[in-house]
Amino acid sequence: MMYDQARAQQSAGRTPGSAGRRSPGPEPLLSSGEQDKIVQRLRHAINTFADTPHEALEEAESAYDEATAQLVNALAERRRLLRADWQDQDPDAQSDELRNTLRQYREITQRLLRI
Repeated sequence: MMYDQARAQQSAGRTPGSAGRRSPGPEPLLSSGEQDKIVQRLRHAINTFADTPHEALEEAESAYDEATAQLVNALAERRRLLRADWQDQDPDAQSDELRNTLRQYREITQRLLRI
């Protein structure tokens, strides 16, 4: 069986051609540029492991640390924005607006639980 790189890069549970039928997913926590930098560092670690295993492991650990730090910062910012949405509202705010904020809390929490 041959490795299919395009298929491996698809989201889990997603089939080719299903993008048009699905609603867009939640906004990524990290920009694609930030993700690419971290992935590049991991690839470098993997590619240099045979020649310099300890340095490769240090690079992989550093990429991991960077990813977790950026995720923590992104989650803190997302929480700050969500809290501002509902705390700064008029006490008589529309329940639809509050429901939308609740849905966003639910979505981000569910994403965290799937990690």
